[in-house]
Amino acid sequence: MKRYDTFIFDLSVKDRIGYSLDPSPFKTVVLEDALSRKSPLELPEVSELDTLRHFTNMSFKNYGIETGMYPLGSCTMKYNPKVHQELASLKAFSSVHPLQEASDSQGLLELYYDLQTHLSEISGMSEFTLNSYAGAHGELIGLMIIKKWHEENQTGKNTILVPDAAHGTNPASAVVAGFKVVELKSNIDGTVDMDDFYSKLNDDVAGIMLTNPNTLGIFEKNILEISQAIHDNNGLLYYDGANLNPLLGMARPGDMGFDVMHINLHKTFSTPHGGGGPGAGPVGVCDALKDYLPSPRVIKKEGTFEWLNHPSSIGKISPFYGNFGVYLKAYAFILSNGPHLKDLSRYAVLNANYVKHKLKDLYELPASNVSKHEFVFNGLIDKSSHVTTLDIAKRMLDYGIHPPTIYFPLLYKEALMIEPVETESKQSLDHFIDIMRHIAHEAKNDPEMVKNAPYNTIVTRLDEAKAAREPILTFDHFLKSNNNA
Repeated sequence: MKRYDTFIFDLSVKDRIGYSLDPSPFKTVVLEDALSRKSPLELPEVSELDTLRHFTNMSFKNYGIETGMYPLGSCTMKYNPKVHQELASLKAFSSVHPLQEASDSQGLLELYYDLQTHLSEISGMSEFTLNSYAGAHGELIGLMIIKKWHEENQTGKNTILVPDAAHGTNPASAVVAGFKVVELKSNIDGTVDMDDFYSKLNDDVAGIMLTNPNTLGIFEKNILEISQAIHDNNGLLYYDGANLNPLLGMARPGDMGFDVMHINLHKTFSTPHGGGGPGAGPVGVCDALKDYLPSPRVIKKEGTFEWLNHPSSIGKISPFYGNFGVYLKAYAFILSNGPHLKDLSRYAVLNANYVKHKLKDLYELPASNVSKHEFVFNGLIDKSSHVTTLDIAKRMLDYGIHPPTIYFPLLYKEALMIEPVETESKQSLDHFIDIMRHIAHEAKNDPEMVKNAPYNTIVTRLDEAKAAREPILTFDHFLKSNNNA
């Protein structure tokens, strides 16, 4: 058994202690009987060294951007400079209490205000709120703003148009906000089918949710026509900011006609992505909607920074003011890159098109348009061996590469969605390309090898049907299954 497969309870020896503490100077608190444990807590009794080795070895099970390439399409899993983590950890920031008065927090409110201003300039929006905790939370807030605008203007509109290639949170957020959702058909390249769009653009349409470029990495060439048509219909446009990475400094959603948008700071502006968060989804709006933003808003008045609660606001959507540490990192990222944000977009687009060009002779490319930050293959061109996208993804694990997004969007049966991001070097891209080409040749010459992968991981190919029908939900059940095996 490998060391990192050993349970820490297996290392336990009765009465072994891995620490030594001086007597506590604080008063002992005696709990009521109803709040006290009836039996000792069963914790492993191990030495400090065994504890250290156990958790260090456990960490080898993790895969992250510091471990290897992470070409996860639609999620922009790029490297985040560690200096920004250090800045966010400074005591002057981390020790501030969220209930401090505005007069005691002027420096932090200035940072908050400046970040809102920078995001507005980058996106073409009039004003932002930083009160939202994540992208989906931002979507909900944006749709609540759209909902209130229609209610106050008594339009009676209650339908949101969402393309069939959209991120799954789009229709979900619209429904939670109280809208009906009508699905739009997409063309083979993921762009909106304009005939279907006009056939569904009726008096009940309150707006449309789009991301541009779309989930196939293709720029929506009809965006100005769509924007004009929605506005002529007295509707509003919502921009899903998940794919903002290739637009930085190049194009702005506000200039395309979008009225509301969220930005996934944890995808675009130097914050952690994955591992449970924290994320951040600031929401920006056009000038006509800024008074609907959640309360409180940070404003600048006569040289000082204050909280504003506007009567037209949709109200409070979080107990405090968002994940402040995440905003610190985004602020540092924007200031450190400054005018070079445009270069980040250029490299993201260049890397995606380079990888696509190097693999399109072996992997099926349904949409041949110039890609932005990501692209989607439809599995292998040669499907005679019946090697699936899932098989390819599993085999990639054997070569130390995290698989891309698979089976999304649903436009292609064997979708393989790849986003190389701008932070990967040509050497790492070439390594990824070599692995993908090698797997394609394995699929042709030894398909069973690929179909039964992975072989070099801690857990090999799982029976996914059994896992779904007979899930192991308790530790005791796991131990019993493991002993039987």
